[in-house]
Amino acid sequence: MTEQPDLAQLTADGLLPIREVARITGVNAVTLRAWERRYGLIVPARTAKGHRLYEAGHVQRIRDILTWLNRGVAVSQIKPLLDTTTPPELPQQNQWSELVDELLQAIDRLSERHLDDAFNRAMALYPPRTLCQHLLQPLLAALDKRWRGQYGAALERVLFQSWLRSKLATRIYFNNRQQSGRPLLIASLDEEAFSPGLWLTAWMVSSTDCPVELVEWAVPLNELNLAVERVWPRGLLLYAGNCLSASCLQRHLPRLLEQSAAPLLVAGPAVHIHAPELRQHRGLLLADCPFDALQQLHHAGLLPGSEGSAS
Repeated sequence: MTEQPDLAQLTADGLLPIREVARITGVNAVTLRAWERRYGLIVPARTAKGHRLYEAGHVQRIRDILTWLNRGVAVSQIKPLLDTTTPPELPQQNQWSELVDELLQAIDRLSERHLDDAFNRAMALYPPRTLCQHLLQPLLAALDKRWRGQYGAALERVLFQSWLRSKLATRIYFNNRQQSGRPLLIASLDEEAFSPGLWLTAWMVSSTDCPVELVEWAVPLNELNLAVERVWPRGLLLYAGNCLSASCLQRHLPRLLEQSAAPLLVAGPAVHIHAPELRQHRGLLLADCPFDALQQLHHAGLLPGSEGSAS
């Protein structure tokens, strides 16, 4: 499904302003400008006042760029590849592993400033899904391994999780301020104070022109119906990073599915753990990772845009 641009946003020449291109593709205006200034990847037309205007070909070119990014190619290497369909041979030590190492070094030094500076540089060049797939997920995996039985792990974990929560909460807040319409309600089923998968999912969803209402800490499932009644969301996503209790699987979740007026999706590692039980419930959408959740929401029509906008 390819999203058609809002005709009200088109100029007389059929051109699109940058905010509409950002909405269609999921690549924010700051990143589009950086791709133009630094690498000449997209060169839009300009109005007499200097405002950027994009053709349909520019939108397709942005989607082609996203395809290469999701294959792990650095944005600085993409320009000569845009006219080929053959994936390049990527070096083992590519720019993503170098970025992960830089973030790990900042965490090792307990330097939130260096952590923030390195991530900000990456965030200016790459859309959220690319950053989650190639930077944050590998970083989280490396940290999980690093923190097993290591002296000082608790200190590093508090620093990193506080930073990441603050960073993603800020991006979700600003994304929400620029959007309208019914939100997606996202709630945690975990007892932990911080769930990275929950926040990554919320950030990626909020970057698809969909507002997000986030229930960060676990609440009784029967009370989530109150949230559905009051918020009137387009859908309810429950994120579960750990095993679910028997009462949740056998009583509370089926009751919520029966009573909820909103489509229901369960996401996270618990979906893989409890796949046989969860698949018994008709109408329940399932996704075992944030990327699969995004895809399921798109397929169900709960998110605006095309598959390209999720890339």
